[in-house]
Amino acid sequence: MLVDGFRRRINYLRISITDRCNLRCIYCVPPTGERKLRHKDILRYEELLRIVRIAIELGINKIRLTGGEPFVRKGIGEFIPMLTSIKGLDDVSLTTNGVYLKDNLDMLKAAGIERINVSIDSLKRLNFKFITRFDYFTRVWEGIEMARDMGFSPIKLNVVVMKGINDNEVLDFGRLAIERPYHIRFIECMPIGLQANSLAFTPNSEIEKALVDEFGPLIPVSPGENDGPARRFRFDGGEGEIGFISPISHSFCQGCNRLRLTANGMLLPCLLSDREVGIKDPLRRGCLDEELIEVFLKAVDLKPQRHPLNLDHQQRVQRKMCAIGG
Repeated sequence: MLVDGFRRRINYLRISITDRCNLRCIYCVPPTGERKLRHKDILRYEELLRIVRIAIELGINKIRLTGGEPFVRKGIGEFIPMLTSIKGLDDVSLTTNGVYLKDNLDMLKAAGIERINVSIDSLKRLNFKFITRFDYFTRVWEGIEMARDMGFSPIKLNVVVMKGINDNEVLDFGRLAIERPYHIRFIECMPIGLQANSLAFTPNSEIEKALVDEFGPLIPVSPGENDGPARRFRFDGGEGEIGFISPISHSFCQGCNRLRLTANGMLLPCLLSDREVGIKDPLRRGCLDEELIEVFLKAVDLKPQRHPLNLDHQQRVQRKMCAIGG
């Protein structure tokens, strides 16, 4: 089992399968875009499958696929069924911006994936276009609704709240959690990359107060076995949920159970740190499984007790969000 120096058991691996995306969200990608990895620098699907099998031997039983945008990578429709067929995984899910969600729902359902996270920071078409720099709101929303109709559950909608940009939509998202069975996740904007530092930080405590003032008390929801760091709530009579992910104002490092694998083969012990351990080079040298195990153990040894960031934003992560996968 993977256990770090602070007795946290690591059983969750987030895998970025590409750094490419069909959106350019203002907190993720600079206005001019970002230099993309060369094709040869990205882990091949067969390499990813080998890494996953090693990870399972070490106690990883939860995988989330991220990007960039996972659905822009060619061959994902063949890769996902191969991934979900590997014995030892209890939970495989995916985070998407939803642009190509409609086109892939049948494949996801056939592969056994039931849980989907969609990053959607506005329910208003023009504001969605401002944040993402593309006019895809209608397409994304149709994909979300189709997923609901097909029985995907839970469908989590990830919302990064930015003061003066979309904080006026907090109540709209709260109302959505009352009227429909979506799990709304409010995520604090993190100082990752240069562009994120220019955005006005909104602590989740402000969002929580606004929701309670408008809709009444939030009722705690007990966490599930494979839950992440969100504090979960629901409104009385509501069909969905509200969740708060607050890495800056209320660190949840003490319960961190994850590693991240970037598209170019770097294992990251912590999202909010620039530490990393390379796994691609040993793979391509033809190493034995034992050497890959050592890479995992080294990454776990580098996990800090907590990240160094705080409300003052005096420190930030140099690596850009689009290169990490969230």
